[in-house]
Amino acid sequence: MLIKVYALAVIVMLFSGLPAWLIGRRSAIGERSSAMLLAAGAMAGLAATVGAVIAPLTEIDLAWSLPGGHILLRLDGLAAIFLLPAFLVSGLGAIYGLGYWPHHKRYATAGRLRLWYGILAAVIVLLPACRNGVLFLVVWEVMAIAGFMLILTEQEKKEVRRAAFVYLAATHAGTLALYAMFILLVRQSGSFDFPAVAALNGTTPIAAAIFLLALFGFGLKAGIMPLHIWLPGAHAAAPSHVSALMSGVMIKMGIYGIVRLASFFGDIPPWWGWTVLSLGAVSGVMGVAFAIAQHDIKRLLAYHSVENIGIILLGLGVALLGKSFGQPALMALGLAGALLHVINHGLFKSLLFLSAGSLINATGTRQIDQYGGLLRRLPATALFFLGGAVAICGLPPLNGFVSEWLIYLGLLHSQAPGAPLGMSMLVVAAPILAIIGALAVACFVKVFGVTFLGEPRKPLPSLPTEAPLTMILPMAVILGCCGVIGIMPLTVVDLLGGGIAAWGGAAGPAAFPATLAPVGWISVGALLFLGLTAILALLQRRAVIAPKRPATWGCGYPQPTSRMQYTAASFAEMLTGLFHWGLWTDIEKGEVRGFFPERSHGADHTPDVILDRMIYPGCHALAWVAFKTRSFLQHGVLGIYLLYSALTTIVLLYILL
Repeated sequence: MLIKVYALAVIVMLFSGLPAWLIGRRSAIGERSSAMLLAAGAMAGLAATVGAVIAPLTEIDLAWSLPGGHILLRLDGLAAIFLLPAFLVSGLGAIYGLGYWPHHKRYATAGRLRLWYGILAAVIVLLPACRNGVLFLVVWEVMAIAGFMLILTEQEKKEVRRAAFVYLAATHAGTLALYAMFILLVRQSGSFDFPAVAALNGTTPIAAAIFLLALFGFGLKAGIMPLHIWLPGAHAAAPSHVSALMSGVMIKMGIYGIVRLASFFGDIPPWWGWTVLSLGAVSGVMGVAFAIAQHDIKRLLAYHSVENIGIILLGLGVALLGKSFGQPALMALGLAGALLHVINHGLFKSLLFLSAGSLINATGTRQIDQYGGLLRRLPATALFFLGGAVAICGLPPLNGFVSEWLIYLGLLHSQAPGAPLGMSMLVVAAPILAIIGALAVACFVKVFGVTFLGEPRKPLPSLPTEAPLTMILPMAVILGCCGVIGIMPLTVVDLLGGGIAAWGGAAGPAAFPATLAPVGWISVGALLFLGLTAILALLQRRAVIAPKRPATWGCGYPQPTSRMQYTAASFAEMLTGLFHWGLWTDIEKGEVRGFFPERSHGADHTPDVILDRMIYPGCHALAWVAFKTRSFLQHGVLGIYLLYSALTTIVLLYILL
């Protein structure tokens, strides 16, 4: 019965955008109907997924005329972990869109956006259930096209078109790698259906090729650095609730692909785990470094997605090394931390993007330096953004702390007595994870301080007003979920146990309950933290207010102006200077000369190193060479073209003979 509910939920979500697309241009009934349909489908899908955690679902197996393919759908504990945030975020995003992208303001694009939003949400929740390679690739391609159409929502803008086509090129490059991966997988397993857990040998050359192709193909979707080239521009260009769906959920489908593929192999070499761990360290550190240097709030959040994908990979690397060295407890801790961070990142990153959408909706700009003093105007948005910032920084009592703590436990567990040297070297990743967390705190102190505190830095077209209830309610629900996992992490133990069992076979759950026993103390610590905070707030409220003292002499400045406040660039200048070797920031310093200097201007800009510094110049150079070659070879003389053909034929015959 539950599998039918799940299938019905996917179908409802797939066609939920039709009312807005067909009748949305004539009235607002269409957009409301679409939002309610998608929300209803998401609720049904959540119920079916929760049922899958409690009891396994039967599968759906339907014939398909496509060679090698049939519609084989099956849910297990691993799929449920990726489905829960997918259903939740997509349903709440549809409600959020009623206030953020309403029909009466976005007449031309509202219907089209809801049509493709429903399609993207449906294929995202369908993908983890696919158990046939052909079906998986078809759904993967539909997901790529739907994402492209959503990024292209404001297609009249040049930067939007550029971001959309970069995404399309990157995702299809990854898809080509997945085609090759599945061909090799069929060669080793003998079928397009997914193999059973630990059914294949991971020490063969074909297995190594499969793993590397999967790391490239799925890594492009996940945004692993240096394969992240599409991610900052696409997340910045898309509407904010679409960015929340893409960053919080869609890029996790790349992580799902890597995790699922790794489960097919039994004995795996340690270099698999070290490769994933190294990519996680690079993505985590450089992702947060690029985020600190950004002035566009959505690009900043996009780079934090790269950072958190790195944290997930750190946990997955620990799990793979635990599998290689035959350490079930190490495998359980690493995988539990990685999978829980998949859920947590889906929640707090969606919350941050929705909060950023509220800021953009109120101010009309994405530039952090044009904000300031918004706490008084947007108190609810400030609260939700602060909650998301605390969670993404891994601070108690919210959920980001729990998943990062599990990864820390896995890294420290590598120092068990008698552990081999290769496993003991895992501990070097612990300070890297600490550096990532410290830099994330610095970044969000900058963002929250510059955005919500102080005074307005520039006059805005109109006074900002708080978001409507349709935008506030989804953010409140997500923040509540972050609090529940952070304060009561034992509520997700059964969920994580099912995921580990689906990935590691019998070895996973055997070590899981004892390994995660310390997690229960997080609940006690979180409650004590909240209690202490409440007591301090009460004491502060009852404290005697000190008499106001006269201000000291301020060197002739009776009142500071908005120009004397920290900007996003000045606040982060020291940190961006430390990472200048990797950021390659363009800095324009204004000079101040004389006793009565004229107004000066300073600015900095941090383009993406891979895309803007390497790929674009390389493509321009290649295009220049191709143009010059064409000019040299093409003269318009028929005899010369015949000579080219004759020479080509001779060369080919020589090679064949």
